[in-house]
Amino acid sequence: MNKTFKLETTSFFLHIFAMAAMLCDHLWATLVPGNDWLTCVGRLAFPIFAFMLVEGYSHTKNIKKYALRLFLFALLSEIPFNLMAGGSIFYPLHQNVLWTFLISLGLVHWNGKMQGKKLWLRILVGCGSVVIGYVVGLLTMVDYLHAGVLTVLVFYFFRQRKWWCYVGQALCLWFIHWEMLGGFGWSLPLGDGAIFLPRQALALLALIPIWLYRGKQGHHSRTFQYICYAFYPLHLLILGLAMKL
Repeated sequence: MNKTFKLETTSFFLHIFAMAAMLCDHLWATLVPGNDWLTCVGRLAFPIFAFMLVEGYSHTKNIKKYALRLFLFALLSEIPFNLMAGGSIFYPLHQNVLWTFLISLGLVHWNGKMQGKKLWLRILVGCGSVVIGYVVGLLTMVDYLHAGVLTVLVFYFFRQRKWWCYVGQALCLWFIHWEMLGGFGWSLPLGDGAIFLPRQALALLALIPIWLYRGKQGHHSRTFQYICYAFYPLHLLILGLAMKL
C-alpha cells in the first residue's frame, strides 16, 4: 500500500527548533559576536515561541497554573538574563522574554473570555488589547517590547488554519518585524535601485515551520515540558557566567 508523504511539524519539533535558534542568537550576543549567521537563525525563534504560547493557551486545562508557571520562570530567569544582557545582577533597562509572554497571555485570555459575546464587544476588546499591549510592552521594556506582545496577539487573532489567517499572519508579521523593528540589515540591488532587507525580517521565515504544524504534539511528557521551561534560565546563566570569565 502506498502511503502519502506529508511534510508536517509537531509541537515537539517546534520547541526544539525554537530553543536551538534562540541559543544561536544568544551565542552571537555573548561569546561569538562575529558570526552574524547565528543571529540570522535566531530571528526565527521568537515567532515560533509566540505561536506555541497561543497553542498552549488553547489546550491548557488551567490558565491560572499556566500563568503561574510563566511567572515563576520569569522570576527565575531575571538574574540570568541580567547577567547576559547587562553584565550585572541588576539591569532594569531590559526584561526577559517570559515577561513578554506573561503580558501577552493576559491579553489573549481577556480576548478568550469574549468568545460568544457580541461582535462589537469582541472587536472593542481586540483593539484595546493591541493598544494596551503596545503601551505596556514599551513601558516595561520587556524583550521585543511592544512588537513581542503584538506578535503573540497576531497568532491569536489569526489562529485558524484558513487561507485568510495565513495572509493575516504574513502581513502583520511583515509590518511588525520589517517596518516596526527594522534595524540592521542589507541593501539588496533591485533594478536601478535597491531594497533594504532588515535582519529582523528573517523572522517571517518562522512561518514555514509554523504553517507545517497540524496540531500534532509528537513526543510529550511532563519532564520535557519542564526541560523547555528550565532551558531558558539555565542557558542564560551559563552564557552570563561565561562572559565573566
